[in-house]
Amino acid sequence: MDVLKYLCHRRPERSFFYRGRQFPVCSRCTGIIVGSVFFMVYSFIVPINYGWNMFYLSVILQLPYIVDGFTQYLNWRQSNNILRFITGFLGGIGVVLLARLARVAVEYMLMNMW
Repeated sequence: MDVLKYLCHRRPERSFFYRGRQFPVCSRCTGIIVGSVFFMVYSFIVPINYGWNMFYLSVILQLPYIVDGFTQYLNWRQSNNILRFITGFLGGIGVVLLARLARVAVEYMLMNMW
C-alpha cells in the first residue's frame, strides 16, 4: 500500500520530475521536507535562543505557504512549482521551529513542576 497518497495529492502538474520520473510528493511537500531537514541540521550546528521572537518567526515563516495554498485553492491565482517549493521550504522551517519551541516549553514546565 502506498502511504504517501494519504499525505499528498501528488498531482503531476504540481510535482517535480527527475529523468522522466515524478517525485513521490508534490513540489510544496518537497519544499516542506527539504526545509524541515535543513533547519533540523542547522539547529544542531548553530545554537538558537528559543523565545517569543522565534515563535513569531515560526508563524511568519508558515504564512507564505498557507497564503499560497489557499489563494490557489480558491482559484484566485495560479501558482507554479518553484513558488510552491519556496513557500513550502519556508513553511517547513517554521513547522520545525514551532515543534522545537513546543519541546522547550514542555521541558521548561516540567522543570518548574519539581
